[in-house]
Amino acid sequence: MFWPAPYTESEALVGVLTEQLAAVRNAAHGLTDAQARATPCRSALSVGGLVKHVTWVLGRRAADAAAPTAVPDPAAVADFQGSFTLAPDETLADVLAAFDAVRDAYLADVRATDPAAPWTAPPAPWSGRPEPTEAVQRYTLLHHVQELARHAGHADVLREQLDGATALPLLLAVQGRPGNAYVQPWSPAP
Repeated sequence: MFWPAPYTESEALVGVLTEQLAAVRNAAHGLTDAQARATPCRSALSVGGLVKHVTWVLGRRAADAAAPTAVPDPAAVADFQGSFTLAPDETLADVLAAFDAVRDAYLADVRATDPAAPWTAPPAPWSGRPEPTEAVQRYTLLHHVQELARHAGHADVLREQLDGATALPLLLAVQGRPGNAYVQPWSPAP
C-alpha cells in the first residue's frame, strides 16, 4: 500500500500509479473467464476488457514517445477500440500475463522519468486537439493518474455488480493479508 511519507514527485507518481494499476488487476482476482467477459452494467465494459485496455494504454506510452503522429492511423484507432473487449480466443489469464509484463516496464519507465522533462503529447482529435502538442512529462503522468483512477473505479463497480466484491477486501485477498476490525479479505461465496 502507498502510505504517507516525504516522497519526491516521481516517487509519489509511481506510488499512486502502482495503486491504481493494482486496483484494476485486483478486480479480476478469482474471476472465471465468463465473469471476466460479463458486462453487468448498462455499458459494454467488462473487468477483462478493462484489464486489456489498461494494458494497451501502458504500452502506448513508449510508442507515443517514439513517434507521435499528426493523425492516428486507422489501424491504431481499430487497435484502441478493440482494446476494451476480450477477443474470443483470449482468456483472463492471457490478459493478466500481458498486463503484468507491460505494467513492470511502464512503472520502470515512470520511475526513470523527470516530470519536468519536455514531452510531445500525441494528438487527441476526439478532444479537439488534432496535432501533437508540446508539454512536459508531468502532464502525461498526471493524465495517466486520472485515466487509471477512472478505470480502477470502473473495474470496482463492475466487480461489485458481479459478486459484491469491493477493492479493499480484494486487495487483502490478493496480498494474503489478514482482516481487521474494519475489513476482511474477499473469499468466494460458498
